[in-house]
Amino acid sequence: MSVVTKHQPDTTPAQARSQTRRHSIGVRIGNVRIGGGAPVVVQSMTNTDTSDVTGTARQVAALARAGSELVRVTVNTREAAAAVPHIRERLDMMGVSVPLIGDFHYNGHQLLEAEPACAEALAKYRINPGNVGFGKKKDSQFGAIIDKALTYGKPVRIGANWGSLDQSLVAALMDENHARPEPWDAAHVAREALIRSALDSAARAEELGLGRDRIILSAKVSGVQELIAVYRDLAARSDYALHLGLTEAGMGSKGIVASSAALAVLLQEGIGDTIRISLTPEPGQPRTDEVVVAQELLQTMGLRAFTPMVTACPGCGRTTSTVFQELAKAVQGHVRAKMPEWRVKYDGVENLTLAVMGCVVNGPGESKHADIGISLPGTGEAPSAPVFIDGKKTVTLRGEGIAVEFIGIVENYIATHYASRGD
Repeated sequence: MSVVTKHQPDTTPAQARSQTRRHSIGVRIGNVRIGGGAPVVVQSMTNTDTSDVTGTARQVAALARAGSELVRVTVNTREAAAAVPHIRERLDMMGVSVPLIGDFHYNGHQLLEAEPACAEALAKYRINPGNVGFGKKKDSQFGAIIDKALTYGKPVRIGANWGSLDQSLVAALMDENHARPEPWDAAHVAREALIRSALDSAARAEELGLGRDRIILSAKVSGVQELIAVYRDLAARSDYALHLGLTEAGMGSKGIVASSAALAVLLQEGIGDTIRISLTPEPGQPRTDEVVVAQELLQTMGLRAFTPMVTACPGCGRTTSTVFQELAKAVQGHVRAKMPEWRVKYDGVENLTLAVMGCVVNGPGESKHADIGISLPGTGEAPSAPVFIDGKKTVTLRGEGIAVEFIGIVENYIATHYASRGD
């Protein structure tokens, strides 16, 4: 069968965006590049007990297969640190090459010293300048972690957090603020403390020998407006690669809306090199939901393409039937399930657009704009569903097998319009 290769645009949305994107220094994390003009990277974090090698490897694999390009694991005990190289080995046996990031708080210096295999197996270390050490021990414990990063050639994310600020720094900034002719308000002082915590720690890491191309910064808060303000300032004052995320975003629609509202503004301004959507999982829901939200945020903004996008009618008084809702769900589920296979087999299939519409008002028009679209009958309309391919009506589907037939059309279109990666 001959293949009509789907035309790909000369300039992708991500490439077009790079022209206005904030300049940042590129950082290599395993086989993934962050910053330096690279596409925005999606990452996630496990919620398993890291000492459970099988359970953690299984969840890391699920997150990676869902599209997470970096996965962070908690390293909080000697047992967790000892498990990391075995998790890496298990993932390699499963054919999962996603880089692992170690999340350290309080005792990272001890764990990296005690478990050198962990220090080597991790692709990046994440440390919090607010709890890496206290008082006189802070400099030595921070330095010990940077020394391990230098020894093993690892990058480091210096991740300041609103909830664990260095109180000595806050106190010093409060004193400075008190002496100002026009003092800042408390929120401004807190933001400055967060930014200074990250920037001062990065400067210290450089003094210890860690190159700028091995440093990533983050400064997380839980409020949308605060996050936007913090990252605008942080971006203006440095050229380090930046990790974006609303910490403790929340559960369900609240977490999704809050994260999207904050990150979309920053990404639109060219700020941010990697993102995580920190959703609280609903009971029984998969951890991979946060990956899907991150991908959909980037894709709906036109910054990256991960999977064929399905435009679907919201429904109204004209659409009394639930057929279009069931079809939209079936198509979206099929696309998500098949994407790992399609991604390997077909070049550019993630750019495919689909439309599932519920009545004659906008149905044909939206369907014509998509690569493949179907317009289902609304109330009082003829019981038929025209299908449009590349803007032209090609067939009309009827009966109870519409979903199966339409998915078959999608599969055939992909096979005949996207070149095989093996060609």
